[in-house]
Amino acid sequence: MVADLDGDRLARALLGQGQPWTRVQVVPSTGSTNADVADAVRAGAAEGLVLVANHQRAGRGRLGRTWETPAGSGLAVSVLLRPDAVAAARWPWLPLLTGVALAEGLRRSAGVAAELKWPNDVLVAGRKLAGVLVERVDGPSGPAAVVGFGVNVGLAVADLPAPQATSLAILEAPTLDRGELLTAVLIELGERYLAWRAAGAATEPLRETYVGRCATLGQPVSVQLPDGSTLRGQATGIDGSGRLLVSTRTGVQAVGAGDVLHLLPGP
Repeated sequence: MVADLDGDRLARALLGQGQPWTRVQVVPSTGSTNADVADAVRAGAAEGLVLVANHQRAGRGRLGRTWETPAGSGLAVSVLLRPDAVAAARWPWLPLLTGVALAEGLRRSAGVAAELKWPNDVLVAGRKLAGVLVERVDGPSGPAAVVGFGVNVGLAVADLPAPQATSLAILEAPTLDRGELLTAVLIELGERYLAWRAAGAATEPLRETYVGRCATLGQPVSVQLPDGSTLRGQATGIDGSGRLLVSTRTGVQAVGAGDVLHLLPGP
C-alpha cells in the first residue's frame, strides 16, 4: 500500500527553501488538478501554488486525453508559474523544461533510467512512466502557466492506463514514497525554472540538456499531427523553439505539436 501524502511534510520540504513554491495544498480527490489550478489563476492566485490530489478522477493529457488515477496509486500534481518577464515565444519551452525536471527528479529519487519521448513523456525501457501537460491560462493578474504532471507509482500491471505504460512498483524502484518522490521532482523543477527565468529564458542550455535525455532523437518515428495527418521519418534534432526536427524523403520538417510513436528500425 502506497503511503498517503502529508501536506505538512511537503510544505516543510519545499517552502522557504529558495524555491518558487509558496503554498502546498493536498486534496483527497478532484476531477483534474490542472483545471483546479486554472480556476485559481482566474481568481488571481499568486505564483507558486502546488496542488496535489490523492485521487484524480478525470486527469487531462495532451490531445484531449483523459484518465483516472486510482486513489493512492500515483502522483497527480499541478503547479502555478508566472514567468512574466519571459517573452511569449519562449513559453513553449516550459513543457520540455518540466519533462527534464521530472526525468531528473525520478532518476535521483527512484533510481530509474528515465528518458524523454518528445515533447515530455517520461519513459523507462521504452514504456511510459509519467507525462506532462502545460497550459497557458489568462487571469486578472495576467497570463500564467499551469504545469501538470502525473507519475505511475504503485500501479500493478492490471491497473496500467495503457499497455505501453509502466510504474515504479513494476520497475521495483527502491522507494514508492510519494512524498519523497514529489519533493525531489519539485525541487528539480523549481531550480531549473528559476535558472531558466533568470537567464532570460535562454534556450540553448536547456536545449542541450533536453537533447541529452531525449530517447526520440535518432529514432524512426511516426508523428500524428493535430490536423489528423501522419508524418513519418527520422527524428534528427530539436530546434531553438523546442520543435522536433523530422527528416523525411522531401526534406526536414519542424513539428511543434503531435503524438510521437517510436518505430522499430526496418530491415
